[in-house]
Amino acid sequence: MKYLIITSALLFSGSVMAQTCYSLPQSTPLERFEIKLDGTVVDTQTGLMWQRCSYGQSFDADTQTCTGSAQQLTWQQALQSAQTDSFAQYDDWHLPNAKELASIVEHNCVEPSINLSVFLSASNDNYWSSTSAITPANHAWVYEFYSGKNSLHDKTSDVFVRLVRFQQ
Repeated sequence: MKYLIITSALLFSGSVMAQTCYSLPQSTPLERFEIKLDGTVVDTQTGLMWQRCSYGQSFDADTQTCTGSAQQLTWQQALQSAQTDSFAQYDDWHLPNAKELASIVEHNCVEPSINLSVFLSASNDNYWSSTSAITPANHAWVYEFYSGKNSLHDKTSDVFVRLVRFQQ
């Protein structure tokens, strides 16, 4: 049996996003994450620290929300942006590899397939991984957070980004 969670306070592209979840065990339950006040979250299962907002958005500590628009970048731009990002006073962010990105997919939900209590203002669209394809070499792996599936995209495509770092 499925149930519908409507997050009325969450606006994306001017419309209310509705997330559909199913009566299955969650793959990313809230208890698994340690939410920090600086806009980051630590996954206690993997030891990874994630930015709660998509790249290009700002985190508002007072309201605990993401503001602004998420940026879509080419794969090369995403890799370079991670190298220079200093969000929350950390300078060791990286573009997640396919396994790291897969670890935050919520298999229990779609539209988006991510825990919205943890990852704010998440897009239903594709997010880059740093994992390049073997063939064709001009493609890299993405995860589509509409459904939680992965696929290959041309590295010149404009795709959303969520950065990660290793918890110290």
